[in-house]
Amino acid sequence: MNARPAVGLARAEPVPWTRVVPAPVALTLVLCLWGIRRDGSIWRDEVVTYDMAHRSLPDLWAALQQADAVHGLYYLFMHGLFAVFGGGVTTLRLPSALAMTLAAAGVALLGARVAGRRAGVAAGLVFPLVPLVQEYGQEGRSYALVCALVTWSTYFLVRALCASATGHAEPAGAVGETAAGATGEAAGGAKGEAAAGSAGPGLFRVPGAARRWWTGYALVTLAACLLHEFAVLVLTAHGITVVLAGVPSAVRAAVRRTWLVAVGVVAVGLAPLALFSSGQSAQLGWILWPDPVQLVTFGVLAAVGVVCARVPVRTRGPVRLRPLAVPLLIAPQATLLLLSQLKPVYVDRYVLYYVVGFALLAGAALDRTFRPRTDDGRGKDRGRAPGEEGRGEAEERRAVRVRRRTAWALVAVLAALVPVAVHLRTPESRKDDATAVVRAVRAVARPGDGLLFMPARRRVWTLSEPAAFRGLTDLALYRSPAASGSLYGTEVSADRTAARMLAAERIVVLGDPRDEPEDETSREIVKRTVLRDHFDRCSTQDVTGARITLYARPGHCPR
Repeated sequence: MNARPAVGLARAEPVPWTRVVPAPVALTLVLCLWGIRRDGSIWRDEVVTYDMAHRSLPDLWAALQQADAVHGLYYLFMHGLFAVFGGGVTTLRLPSALAMTLAAAGVALLGARVAGRRAGVAAGLVFPLVPLVQEYGQEGRSYALVCALVTWSTYFLVRALCASATGHAEPAGAVGETAAGATGEAAGGAKGEAAAGSAGPGLFRVPGAARRWWTGYALVTLAACLLHEFAVLVLTAHGITVVLAGVPSAVRAAVRRTWLVAVGVVAVGLAPLALFSSGQSAQLGWILWPDPVQLVTFGVLAAVGVVCARVPVRTRGPVRLRPLAVPLLIAPQATLLLLSQLKPVYVDRYVLYYVVGFALLAGAALDRTFRPRTDDGRGKDRGRAPGEEGRGEAEERRAVRVRRRTAWALVAVLAALVPVAVHLRTPESRKDDATAVVRAVRAVARPGDGLLFMPARRRVWTLSEPAAFRGLTDLALYRSPAASGSLYGTEVSADRTAARMLAAERIVVLGDPRDEPEDETSREIVKRTVLRDHFDRCSTQDVTGARITLYARPGHCPR
């Protein structure tokens, strides 16, 4: 049989995880804990988490029948966490900080396995420097947890492919450090045939060591999808990686079938939630078209990642860097953008894990750029003919210039990221600030005043500190969020709302900023009409993402 060059499949020299993980973990943990309270502010999505997780289990179950079933597992997790540790802002965000730290460890191990120890450390250090990682590492939502699970799911996939290709297990706590080899496919095929012959019965018909990794891969991927359904888009990237993996031909078909079985496990496990939550798809009605800032962010990371992918990197094992990292960077985002042509669903945090692909490519490129040239056997003093010395010196000078320019570019990038990192720790970095809304209401309201939300969904601002609104009358409320099994409560009819407003002397209105479009439902139109025709505007205060306005009957504005 004609042999073609293949990836070396020899057993990797084990590298203890302690030489790869500590630095990325330490940096990520420090960055995620720095300013995690954001001056005690909390924005509306986090308020929903806070409120849902504080409801009783029967109330939570009732609410999930109406809305947010896609986040149900996360709310249940936070419910248990609040029951044990209390419901403060730090407790709300700490799981995300720890999840991103765990993700950084996974990124480092992935990089070490496919590109070497130093590339793994570099990738793990690049990962927490991405502003998106710091933003969602300090947010009380599920996205950081999903990112961590997808990272480790990808790691399990790589380990499963390696074990399937070589038919052996490596020591626990070690990562591969195999030099790029040039073994023939015939030799790899012989080993693959032996491995295939040892496959036992079961769902995954692969050798025992590989079976454990494939089982872990399926379960962790399913867990990520149950936390957020859009985690399933990572399978588009994983499929490309499996197809391009350098496994021996003798086991190639079996490996691909095994991956399809794992995908089937994920699909079967996710199907009930996906079918049920599809009935709540109207919740995504707020998504219109991709945010230009999000698109630019993805475009920049994708462009830099592709440039980094062009840097020659030594391959380690049957899974190579580019077929792993480039699809992870591009495929989930591209798929989500394509789906948005049918129904707008593009929000970058839904596929936040694409930054893992970027970190792997950037880390490997940095390692290759700053690696001493003698490391790859091409030092200027090794085996050169006399006539080649001049050319070797020119190459060395060029490499030095590249390193110097890259170092200055890194300094510039890090300097540019400092103000971004500082901004992310401020209340103004989020769409709104429920804590600022509470302070503004306290400053203008007095007991007995009416309270009105325009639109009704802005009632969410009251749910983190409901005690602050006692003594005020919610003029449009029919049933509270908990009593109605909904996110924002239900309101009375437009006529009853108008009657209640006309019976009030003063009304405090909590609404969107001036530049936001107004809802055109009958209830919202009636609210605006009654205020315009029967009340005077006394004062207006703008806070982050909100406007608090005091209205009073003519002649009753405070002086």
